[in-house]
Amino acid sequence: MFEKSILDFHGLEVKVSDHATEGILDILSHAVQGSEGGMRFSHQNIAERIEAYGEQIRFVSLYRKNKVTGTVGACFRISGQGPLRYPSTHIRYLAFQSTYQSDVNWRKRERAVISHESDFSFKQKTLEIFSKPHLLDLPDVFENDKHIMYAFVESMNERLKNMVDQIGYEYIRSFLTVAFSRFSPKPDPRVSIISEAEKPGMEKLLLDYYRNYSFFTTEYSFYGNRYYVLKEGDDIIAGVCAIPSSNKVYEIPGVWGWVMMKILPDAPYFRRLFHPGEFRFIAFDSIYCREGREAVLADLFESACALEGFNTGLMWLDDRSKLFDKIRTGVKMGALNRMLNAKPGLVYTKFINLTGEEKNRFYDAPAYISGFDFS
Repeated sequence: MFEKSILDFHGLEVKVSDHATEGILDILSHAVQGSEGGMRFSHQNIAERIEAYGEQIRFVSLYRKNKVTGTVGACFRISGQGPLRYPSTHIRYLAFQSTYQSDVNWRKRERAVISHESDFSFKQKTLEIFSKPHLLDLPDVFENDKHIMYAFVESMNERLKNMVDQIGYEYIRSFLTVAFSRFSPKPDPRVSIISEAEKPGMEKLLLDYYRNYSFFTTEYSFYGNRYYVLKEGDDIIAGVCAIPSSNKVYEIPGVWGWVMMKILPDAPYFRRLFHPGEFRFIAFDSIYCREGREAVLADLFESACALEGFNTGLMWLDDRSKLFDKIRTGVKMGALNRMLNAKPGLVYTKFINLTGEEKNRFYDAPAYISGFDFS
């Protein structure tokens, strides 16, 4: 394990580490995600997920007087296939103490820095790290390599959108949160956890299914040994990784958001689907379905929920992908999805050393939005 300083100025220090220190875990566990006017929540299983990234995660953290005041996670993987295959780094786990979140405080610090350095501010130096993956001490990542850095940004989060714009990230795709729910989920006898012997074949099916998607990886497809398959005879018709997750929800926008926050927790049956104090759900990842059989996904999702002891599942899908269209029009997703009025998420990408032609492919290809990264 390592932690090293890469910027130091007037009592402020930026460090890169390959693990979550106690201070990083503390600030992440108290961080509220989202923006004013949008959905606001906090993750409840952060330490477990960080551990699963293993040696492929880095934290860029801001320190003041040796105390963490903000941190951002960077998760490395090789993603995509064919002309979409590149080393890539997904930016997540953004958390700052309230003192450092406002534009006013940043402007005060920028003025202090500019008075000593006219070229650029301390903030700009810090943000540039997220355009230079070689500074993260990732294995086999060098300055002149081709690399893609990407982040998922809530469409209403103007502050974060402005920040990624400043460092040259480009908006390339959008996605939506899709919910599945059942008041009393029942298992289907055709559904079971995949065997070890079947995993190589399932991985091939997934790679073929997502061959034209950017950012796809099977690295977490079988996480926790919870990959469920629906089989007819010996044939796998559909599959999904079911990742138990929990969030604390503080705010959901709109009329239906008010209903979900104020009415559902006290309503018979509906309280099974959603409870803001501890919103328990399955994060669905690595969804697969044989073409033309998409209707069976409802049976698969219901069985995964029943076998894991949950009533609700969430997935995140590129809103111009074939899979999103098939699920939207041909799969019975349940009551919660009809209430959910989620605003689009935006995929922002920093292309490093790619040609214009190489970049353009990412605007046209559907983006794979990993459920593991949202769990």
